[in-house]
Amino acid sequence: MQAQVTSYGWKTLAGSAIGYAMDGFDLLILGFMLDRISADLHLTHGQAGALVTWTLIGAVAGGMVFGALSDRYGRVRVLTWTIVMFALFTGLCAFARGYEDLLVYRTLAGVGLGGEFGIGMALAAEAWPARLRARACSHVALGWQVGVLLAALLTPALLPHIGWRGMFLVGVIPALIAWLIRGRLHEPELFMRHARQRGTRGNAFKLLVKDGRTARTSLGLVVLCGVQNFGYYGIMIWMPGFLSHKLGFTLARSAFWTSVAIAGMMIGIWIFGQLADRIGRKPAFLLFQAGAVVMVLVYARLSDPYSMLWAGAVMGMFVNGMVGGYGALMSEAYPTEARATAQNVLFNIGRAIGGFGPLVVGTLASAYSFQIAIGLLAAIYVVDMLATLFLIPELKGAELD
Repeated sequence: MQAQVTSYGWKTLAGSAIGYAMDGFDLLILGFMLDRISADLHLTHGQAGALVTWTLIGAVAGGMVFGALSDRYGRVRVLTWTIVMFALFTGLCAFARGYEDLLVYRTLAGVGLGGEFGIGMALAAEAWPARLRARACSHVALGWQVGVLLAALLTPALLPHIGWRGMFLVGVIPALIAWLIRGRLHEPELFMRHARQRGTRGNAFKLLVKDGRTARTSLGLVVLCGVQNFGYYGIMIWMPGFLSHKLGFTLARSAFWTSVAIAGMMIGIWIFGQLADRIGRKPAFLLFQAGAVVMVLVYARLSDPYSMLWAGAVMGMFVNGMVGGYGALMSEAYPTEARATAQNVLFNIGRAIGGFGPLVVGTLASAYSFQIAIGLLAAIYVVDMLATLFLIPELKGAELD
């Protein structure tokens, strides 16, 4: 039983978090750049939206494929494959000549991104002791938010000078850093021990529904991940545009307001990891889900920009703080030979559901208002609470199988 964090544990955490940071950085700079790309390449609103949608579709496909490959061939090896694929096609985006080739590059870059979450979470979970597992996984999740925050701060400063093509090249930098760190890592001892013991590997996908209890857990996690992504993308994709077009904010001011919400999310993820290791996974989820219901309803009633600033930070803390718990929970619920598959399949099914968030919020905002659209999101967190109560087991402190 591992009691202390080793230097290898810290290296896996850094490599996983930086890889996940490139995921967040990439998606938010795309949101900020859509207007520029549309004007330069003469895209319709539908085509611009498709660039986001197909990036997410690619991520879902990549998550499904690379998670299973990781359980078969190794965490570090497959993470290296994903990073090379992402870097190659993100770099090619800078040289796109029109909508069709840009759409292909974005989709394939998304495929590379798709493996980052689950494999990185599995790698960190297997390298850290049980008593600190939720905190380690929450730190990996913080990588996404660091990437998003950097995108929010750097895009207004760099975009006017280097354009959207230059921003895609900047997006390759986190990938290169992650690639260098991962080049110094070996496979986790837990994974290698299981690989030696099991000989012929089974079907990792079947292990997600191997019995009634596991199938219920998988269903519950799909609900949790679906709600997580639906709320996150529904709010974050539209927030910069809402602040810009409806409240008259400049790009820089809109980015600052968005950054404050992201800072709240980062605090929430850190707090969630601490709580989940201390009071348990289910109590932490239920606390944050209830907070999300309350704060989404509060935020929806506000119209004053400065009230929306602080309320957005608190809402972000509850709405996105829960992402700090999925890595530990899924690592504990599934065996080593299916751990990365579970992480990527379940989270990316949730990401596929979440891809409809911007569409639903945008449709409701057009028919009514942005505040009403956000307010209706409160209902999905009630569903989240029911799934946690009746489908999710408590696995705090469990040793990995």
